[in-house]
Amino acid sequence: MSPSSPATIKTRLLLLSDTHNHPGFPQNTPSTSTPYPYRLPLPRCDILLHAGDITMSGRLSEYQRIFSTLADADAELKIVIAGNHDITLDEEYYAAYGGQARHGERREDLRAVRELWSGEEARRKGVVYLEEGVRRFVLKNGVGFTIYTSPYQPEFCYWAFSYRRDQDRYNISTPITPFQAPNPVPNWPHIDLMLTHGPPYGILDETMRGEDVGCENLLRAVQRCRPRVHCFGHIHEGWGAERVLWDEERRERVEVDAGRVLEERAAGVDVSSCGERPLVFGKETLFVNASIMNVRYQPVNAPWVVDLDLPLANADERDEPNFAVFAI
Repeated sequence: MSPSSPATIKTRLLLLSDTHNHPGFPQNTPSTSTPYPYRLPLPRCDILLHAGDITMSGRLSEYQRIFSTLADADAELKIVIAGNHDITLDEEYYAAYGGQARHGERREDLRAVRELWSGEEARRKGVVYLEEGVRRFVLKNGVGFTIYTSPYQPEFCYWAFSYRRDQDRYNISTPITPFQAPNPVPNWPHIDLMLTHGPPYGILDETMRGEDVGCENLLRAVQRCRPRVHCFGHIHEGWGAERVLWDEERRERVEVDAGRVLEERAAGVDVSSCGERPLVFGKETLFVNASIMNVRYQPVNAPWVVDLDLPLANADERDEPNFAVFAI
């Protein structure tokens, strides 16, 4: 480490997405009888990230199932965003269309849904639900990191949290452009982690028909931002991880051993200073599509465990007794 390099701490992330109401296979299910790695307990980590599509249709009972899994997870901080299926967390959509179209007369209590994710029990369990925007966190070990989150994706079958493809949610537009991004992605080096429901165009976004369906504007934003890790889901067929080396315009697929994934209940990659090839912040980004479900909505995919170095927080931030949230 050069004298000008900030101090870092090896940190473990657990990444998952598109659980669609499946809380994980029971703890007493042996790997020899269940050929799926998504089993309880979830692997221990410092920070858990869930990239949305928590449920199938935003029912309170569905959220409660996944909340229990997250609450029991051995992690200090558990960050959750919504996805297009989590319709009761998009209150404008639910009032205008989704409530009647998806739930008919059996409407959900939106206050109860919000209370589950933002109430005292969530705080006590380290669960933090985030809307679109930038937040900063400090962990007990002194790590301080900044994360950009967004539950939105290009319009898809009239589900929630959608936008037209000609609308740019992630980059600052000229003043005369009709649509202005409400929460544009900052430039490098301000963001350590990105957590979006949808993928950027051309990165782990290929459907079973061979089409890349990610967002072009999100790709432009992440090219500017160059986070250490970008986690997403939405396209179930895109499960996997890639390292993108920006200056070389090169991509490398992360290969994993299926037997080890099954045994350890997760796919793993170490890009920390303890690994064979530490990730160079600003030079490369690790992209992870962490969809648990496959295209048939079967929970066959593994969560991802990522070891990486995150910076030490500033001295004034480290004065907080537990993880702190700083709105930016």
